[in-house]
Amino acid sequence: MTKEFKMSQKRYDELKQELDYSKTTRADEIAELIKEARGFGDLSENSEYDEAKNEQGKLYSRIAELEEILLHAVIVDENEVDSDKISIGCMVTVTNLDKGVQMPPYRIVGSQEADVMSRAVSEDSPFGKALMGAKVGDEVSVEAPCGIIRYRVENIQR
Repeated sequence: MTKEFKMSQKRYDELKQELDYSKTTRADEIAELIKEARGFGDLSENSEYDEAKNEQGKLYSRIAELEEILLHAVIVDENEVDSDKISIGCMVTVTNLDKGVQMPPYRIVGSQEADVMSRAVSEDSPFGKALMGAKVGDEVSVEAPCGIIRYRVENIQR
């Protein structure tokens, strides 16, 4: 079974743009670096050449990764989901029932958009899986390294 990568149209467009840039401009830049480094002489002791070839390998790896993601991308239309249940694209506010503390809002996103620093939680994460499909007032349990944490859904925004 092939993995699907759920994401917004915006994220799909960003990845497509990165792929296009990587295949054209960035690939040309690295090819030029390799060409310059070859001009420095003996390749066996040429750190510039080694570094340029290393960059080229990383670029090709990223291009392959982007192609795989885009090939199996599933665009989530945030307007076609059940409005009272948590789904990708929602802003969710929960209360940690064990501590009695309301948490700052989280955005539920596809795995390719997850970013802990901006509070974007993947639907594939344990927290995201527990929240998917829940409604306001529902209690969910999340298995964490420190044990089971219980949350109550306080608010869902589209």
